[in-house]
Parts: sequence; C-alpha cells; structure tokens
Amino acid sequence: VEKGSTRVRLLRRNAELARRLDEKFGFEGVIGNAPSMKRVIDQLKHVSNTNTTVLILGESGTGKELVARALHQNSDRKNKPFVPVNISALPESILESELFGHEAGSFTGAVSKRIGKFEYANGGTLFLDEVGEMPVDTQIKLLRVLENRRITRVGSNDEIDVNVRLVAATNADLKESVSSGKFREDLYFRLNVVRINLPP
Repeated sequence: VEKGSTRVRLLRRNAELARRLDEKFGFEGVIGNAPSMKRVIDQLKHVSNTNTTVLILGESGTGKELVARALHQNSDRKNKPFVPVNISALPESILESELFGHEAGSFTGAVSKRIGKFEYANGGTLFLDEVGEMPVDTQIKLLRVLENRRITRVGSNDEIDVNVRLVAATNADLKESVSSGKFREDLYFRLNVVRINLPP
C-alpha cells in the first residue's frame, strides 16, 4: 500500500512539474527557452485549435513531427486520428494509393479495396512529412483535395468527402523547388497558410 501511494504521489508530482514546464518553457512536450523557440510555442498556441493548414520548416531532427502532434493534441480533433506519412519513405508507384486508397483490381497486386491515409485520418490530422519530395503528378491530386475536400480512390470514379486538417513539413527550400519547377507554386501557397520555422 505504501509503495502504491508513493507511486501515485510521484506520478502526480511529475504531471504537475511537466505542466509547469509547459507553462514556462513549452507546449505539449515542445520545450525550449530560447527566444526563437518561445516564438514557435506562441505560434502553436495561436493556431492549434483552428483548421488552418500549417507548413513546418526546419532541419532534420528539429522536431517537426513533435510540433505536428502538439498541434493535433491541442485541437478539437485530438480524439480523432493523427496520421503521419513520410513521403520520402514511400516509392512513387504506391504513394497515390497510400494517400487516397484504391479499389480492388485497380492495378496489379490490388486484390482488395484499401482506404488511404486521407480517409483514415477523416476528422483528424494528416501529417505529410518531407512534402517537398512529392512527385508533381501527386502534387496535382493533393491540390485538388485541398480545394474540394474530396478524394477519389485509385480505380474509382466516386468522390469521397474528407474532413482532414493538413500539416506538412519539409527540410527543403520549397521556394527554390518552386523556382526550379520541382514543386507547384499553387500547392505551395495552399500549404503555406501558416508557416512555422523551427530553429536548428
């Protein structure tokens, strides 16, 4: 009983200290006391409970997914799925199917219907990491989804309504990618509604 009560006291104290740390230096696990990090935390507090599309920029290892999760956890969508997708880790041949799903028989190997990440994240948040690596063909389809809030599975003609908050991240210079023709300018503006720059 004594061990149990000690454990409960420690857990409560730990939760209280974490809350105080978040109040002073952080936001839902995002911690820092440098002025640049305090600006990031202030931004997170302002945009977390909105449906605004957010673009997170920063070097590898700066916590882009942690920031995206903090946005989700502090929004009205927190009881719905948070679905991370690393664009650079997916072969171009299956990326569209991963994002939008497919119907059975739509391509070789598609033996059954599969829902994509957009459909799975419905009501929640979809986090597209390394969005700068997305092929141009998929960029066009992503742009249509952002404009219409509807997806079409590969091999289907039916549109499906989706209610997803999109958070994208990249360590690439998207403006340079736009200038070189690797990234669509219209998609860049759709993603860059609120930009969060993470310090190194």
